Amino acid sequence: MAQDMKPIAQDLHTEEMLISMGPQHPSTHGVLRLELTTDGEVVRNVRPFIGYLHRCFEKHAEKVGFTGVIPYTDRMDYLAAMNNNHGYVITVEKLLGLEVPERGEYIRVIMAELQRIASHLAAFGTFANDLGAVTPLLYAFREREKIMDIFEMACGARLTYNYYRIGGLSGDLTPEMLAAVRSFLDYFEPKLKEYDDLLSYNKIFIERTAGVGVIPLAMAANYGITGPNLRASGTSWDIRRNDPYSIYDRLEFDIPTGRGLKGEVGDCWDRYMVRMWEMRECVRILRQCLAQIPEGEYINPKTPKAIRPPKGEVYVRVENPRGELGYYLVSDGKPNLYRLKVRSPCFTQLGVLPAITDGVMLADLVAIVGSLDIVLGEVDR
Repeated sequence: MAQDMKPIAQDLHTEEMLISMGPQHPSTHGVLRLELTTDGEVVRNVRPFIGYLHRCFEKHAEKVGFTGVIPYTDRMDYLAAMNNNHGYVITVEKLLGLEVPERGEYIRVIMAELQRIASHLAAFGTFANDLGAVTPLLYAFREREKIMDIFEMACGARLTYNYYRIGGLSGDLTPEMLAAVRSFLDYFEPKLKEYDDLLSYNKIFIERTAGVGVIPLAMAANYGITGPNLRASGTSWDIRRNDPYSIYDRLEFDIPTGRGLKGEVGDCWDRYMVRMWEMRECVRILRQCLAQIPEGEYINPKTPKAIRPPKGEVYVRVENPRGELGYYLVSDGKPNLYRLKVRSPCFTQLGVLPAITDGVMLADLVAIVGSLDIVLGEVDR
């Protein structure tokens, strides 16, 4: 009987299969479609397809006033709306030659660093959920809600804020709001050890992430990767330290980098842990801001009501939770800007995906996409 089966066995062969992951797949973190070429459960090729969230942001920006662009920036990386606001208003202020009062600068940094914590919490919770751990997601959003409460007190919104203004902010932070920030920090700081005990050093989690999806430093540089994903590959590049803006040059904080403690430098575990370590540094920055914030104006009283910068062009970059967000703005001296181009950190990070997924298992692909922490609203714009 075995001899009868032998010719059949010799005729058996495998074929590669073309399948779509997304755009509705929850692990693609938005409406991203990945076209996968697989050999069984082994991934041979990945082709990202984007554009499902394209909203013509840069074109819309040409049709509204300089202040009217701010709400549109909220909707790029909608998990880092405060940081998006921050970068844009600095760009216009640089073209105008407009200074922001010291209190306004401190409030801007307070909101930006709270937003960084909220963004990293979302990354922590959703990454764990991608790998089958549900509890961290619930913990992360429990803490995130407290930050949303502070944002709601400041501007009345919980996701897209329109809080920053050219020359300052739309409103001051009252003593009660600052006390709420201090209370949150006292509550949140001990939770970070709880997250480490729950997930970071969990044996199963380490086995799913250590040594997976390694991005060597040279590859990260070649693909233009920035932010936590670049730092996870072993370099301490951070715009807040290397090209400071606002009041970051007055603050003391460390730049966490990947160390390969559980696998290799630049793997999924390092990308995850850099974000966990960064939240500790955010707490450190916020405590300094609360101790140093002066009294005074929160917006420059000399800010013109009709914003009309002179002819010129300017480029400004800021350190967003997902990397270097850049605004290139061109003014022709009219009430509306002539051109606005955005450099998206998520867009460049998505480009490295095909280079680090050849030969990985399908389940590892989920871990790699989650560790990159992309937001499609910013990729597509």
